[in-house]
Amino acid sequence: MLKIGIAAHSEIKDKKHVDVALEFVEQLSDCLNRLGLKENTYLLLGGYWGIMKVVIDKALEKGLRVAVLPPCERDTEEIFPPGVLVVRTGLSMRSRSIAMARSSDVLVSLGGSSGTILEIIAAYTEGVPVYILGNTGLPSDKIEVFSPFIDERRSSPITISASPIELVSSVCSYLETVARRKHELVR
Repeated sequence: MLKIGIAAHSEIKDKKHVDVALEFVEQLSDCLNRLGLKENTYLLLGGYWGIMKVVIDKALEKGLRVAVLPPCERDTEEIFPPGVLVVRTGLSMRSRSIAMARSSDVLVSLGGSSGTILEIIAAYTEGVPVYILGNTGLPSDKIEVFSPFIDERRSSPITISASPIELVSSVCSYLETVARRKHELVR
């Protein structure tokens, strides 16, 4: 089972951000289909509001599997669409961000604020490759100063892309490598 963590803003700041998220999911779905990974992949998100909701709705429309780890502060107020696997961890807002990052095989950031930045840093620290959409105009753009590595440990690469198409291309190349390795292990 492949798990792609999606870190995204809890608000919708402008239509451009929505369009970028929709384009990302569209391109990611095509990539997963092309690689034969669609049936064995889950997108992991931390809630169903803001850009996360945009991603989830589009992912479900494209037939992708989605799991949400809502924070305990909001897990009873949200109504999730049919088909979403809801994992009620009982963790707080920040704790579930760490759980989501640690549970991911790869983390993709579509831009956000402190929660997104926390997820990026948690993934990096845990050795999870991080792919970031840059130039969003959101606080997570500041992570650029840490690319390709946050510190001397070089736990995992941080790759920043200028567009959703470039972002998916980078993620897809990584997933292709992962799929090839898993296939070689099975043989």
